[in-house]
Amino acid sequence: MIVKISKSDYGKILEYALSQRPDEACGLIAGEDKEDGSREIKKVYLLTNIDHTNEHFSIDPKEQLGAIKDMRSNGLKPLGNWHSHPESPSRPSEEDKRLANDSKASYLILSLEDENNPVLNAFHVETVDGEKTVRKEELIIS
Repeated sequence: MIVKISKSDYGKILEYALSQRPDEACGLIAGEDKEDGSREIKKVYLLTNIDHTNEHFSIDPKEQLGAIKDMRSNGLKPLGNWHSHPESPSRPSEEDKRLANDSKASYLILSLEDENNPVLNAFHVETVDGEKTVRKEELIIS
């Protein structure tokens, strides 16, 4: 799957993630699934990590509900979530895989391991024969 995000939305995620260090930052992504099979992110939501840790995140439930209501009122579809890895690479951790329960979601992970070279990747996680499998999605920032 190809996932498209605007440079301005990428910039919002990056700026917010940098401001939340040393904790992981998190949020939701919304947009639409296109006829060509790609996904287009139309809006990013910058939400509170109520765990306040650099190893995992839990989205504030009230903020999550507000974001879902906003998506609906704007005709957008929930596409998945995003979070930062302040000190590790842009790939799902074992905890990320364990908590990834929506096989339709795209999971964006922003690595701030090298502050001068942040890396954003998109992933698809699903359970096959009782095992979580991870597939990298093509991410286009334009």
